[in-house]
Amino acid sequence: MGSDLVDKSCVPCRGGIPPLSEAQAQALLQQIPEWSLGDGGRRLSRRFDFPDFRRAMEFVCRVGELAEAEGHHPDIHFGWGWVEIVWYTHKIGGLHDNDFIMAAKTGRLF
Repeated sequence: MGSDLVDKSCVPCRGGIPPLSEAQAQALLQQIPEWSLGDGGRRLSRRFDFPDFRRAMEFVCRVGELAEAEGHHPDIHFGWGWVEIVWYTHKIGGLHDNDFIMAAKTGRLF
């Protein structure tokens, strides 16, 4: 799932464009069904579970490396055995295609 998204790369978003509408976000969400929309369709999030802290932290590091490579960075929250990743485009205060691309790539890392 999300294979088309996984094959894409992020394009720089300089702001000045509207975020995706909630309907547009819902349509893209169909390609990454384990993710959910929040904040009125302005955030994309998913929780990942791990058997211990070390593996959760290693996943966070891999997501960080992916974010640096793509030039698009999530909010990351984690603790013992869990990681929550939240994607949105800060410059537009909502979702952009890049967020769905990165969610698909994050899911592939898992």
